[in-house]
This record gives sequence, structure tokens and C-alpha cells, in this order.
Amino acid sequence: MITKKTKVIFTVIGLLLTMVVGFRAAAINKDKQFVSVATASTGGTYYPIGVGMANIWSTHLKEEGIRASGQSSAGSIENIDLLRKGEAQLAILQGLIATDAYTGVRNFEENRYKDLRTISMLWPNVEHFVLMNNKINTGTIEDIEGNRFSVGPQASGTEQSTVVMMQGLDLTKKDIRPEYLGYDDTISAMRDGRLDGGSLPAGIPTSAITDMYASGVKASVLEVTDEQLNTINQESNSWYRFTIPAGTYPKVDKDIQTIAQPNLLAVSKQLDEKTVYLLTKTLYENLDEMYAVHSSAKNMTLETALDGISVPLHIGAYKYFTEAGVDVPEELIPPEAK
Repeated sequence: MITKKTKVIFTVIGLLLTMVVGFRAAAINKDKQFVSVATASTGGTYYPIGVGMANIWSTHLKEEGIRASGQSSAGSIENIDLLRKGEAQLAILQGLIATDAYTGVRNFEENRYKDLRTISMLWPNVEHFVLMNNKINTGTIEDIEGNRFSVGPQASGTEQSTVVMMQGLDLTKKDIRPEYLGYDDTISAMRDGRLDGGSLPAGIPTSAITDMYASGVKASVLEVTDEQLNTINQESNSWYRFTIPAGTYPKVDKDIQTIAQPNLLAVSKQLDEKTVYLLTKTLYENLDEMYAVHSSAKNMTLETALDGISVPLHIGAYKYFTEAGVDVPEELIPPEAK
């Protein structure tokens, strides 16, 4: 029979063991730094690229005490909020959203993020406007008018960039029947007949688009004309011509003429210089491992590291690129380094 006194002794012993375990865990983690990379929905390119970078950092910076992980999110606009709140230490952003946040325009007109800094351009964010074949007229992105069309999750970079591109076509959400779905959900809804199309910007090949073609959804990626590109860039000079090569997607045997904007790895200026220097250096010294993560990562080179960037570098990244012999334009030199 267990007496009341025995129960008290067991309780005390249990508390002591819990405290010892807690102290040991705290001692083990004392010299570790945990960083999280905010990405986007799992069906696009942001997520596998973010997770891939995190794995490389955790592997090669183990002795430095750095542990990294990727986290899914609603995309670029939410990622800005996660950086502000310290709920993510790094984030992948569309170039358009990074520029808007840093300069305080559109969604950030009353909420400029002056502390935003860039680490590197990662890969081109290729615009995929997809539409059911029976809704296609010209074969270009103007065909979305009047259709049930997903502009991306609410508060995402996809939604923001899609709306800006629509403005360049003299379209607003009133000219479509908007839905707010992630990549995989967009294709699933099209397959089920609940949606006519959607905007799915990502590196190529995009898994959701691959699934669309491979699974027999009767839909196609729409093209963008030079005139459409020019009018879109009058809204925001963020896009450039991009050709999706024939064979990138199943059953597509011709080039697709579309447009793209850069995807960036961003950070708050508050993250310390040493950590960002190590993250940047480790990333560029192990590009072969990044290339194995996703074909979009093959766009990452020292020569293209600053392409399309409009937000100043973090001082840690600036230090690495300077050491690596990269010519950093004056506008990208961090204010902290001047």
C-alpha cells in the first residue's frame, strides 16, 4: 500500500527529474541558433527551395550551432509580416512584394518596412496563368476575363502580383469571378469543374502545373504578348520576358511565351551580421546540393545573385559578396555599411 508520504516523495522526485531534464535541454540548446525560412503553399516552388536551403544550413553549420527549418505560409505578403514579428528569420519573397514593402506602396502604403534587407536573388518567378481549354479564345492572359479564376490565397504575393498584372490589362477582380486558392487546390478545383483557371507563379517546373498536364486536366498555360508585358510594367516595372522551354511539362511540345519576376531571399536587418554571412557563404559554397533540390535552383550562381534586386543587401550578405568578388551596385549597399 502506497502511503501519502510515499506519494509526496515520488512527486518530489518526479519534479526534480523534470527540472534536471529541462536544465540539460537548456544547456544543450544554449549555444544553438534556430532560424526559420518562410515560404508559401506546398504545391509551389517556394516550399521545396526553402526546405532545401534549411537542410543545407543545418548540415553544414552544425558545428556553428545553427539549426534551420522551412515553414509553409500564404506567401510573400504574409512572409513580410512573419519577418516583422520575428516568427520567421528569413523569407522568400516575390521581387514585387519586396519592393513594395521597402518603398511603402500598395499594401504597404501605411506600413513601410524599412528594416527589410536582401540576401540574394534565388530564381525567376515564372507566371503561369492557366485556363481550361474550352475558355481559351486568344491564348493569352486576357482570356481570364469573365471566368472563375483563382488569384491565389488571400494576402499572398500571388494575389498581389496577379492583381497588378490584371491592372496592366485594364482588368480588376470585378471582371472575373475570383477565388482564393493555393496551387494544388486550384488544379483540383479545375479538375472537378468548379474553377476555370488560376494564377500559379513559380519556378519551372511547377509541380501543380506538371500534375495538371499529367493528369489530363483539359487546360493550358496562357501566353503573354510583348504589348501585354509593356502595359503590365507600366503598373510596376518588375517583369521581364521568359520562355518556358518545350518539354518542361508533360505533353507540351512547344515553347510557352510568358513573363517572370525575381524571387528573393530576404531577412530583417536585425538578424546579426555573422549569422547572415555564414548563411550566404554556405549557400553559395554548396550550390551543387541546391541544384539537386529543385531544377529552379539551377538559376542560382554568383553571376546572377543580384539580378533584379531592388532592396539593399543585409550587411552580412554584402560582406560575403564583396569577399567573393561580386560587384555590388551602389543602391544595394546596405545603409549600415555606408
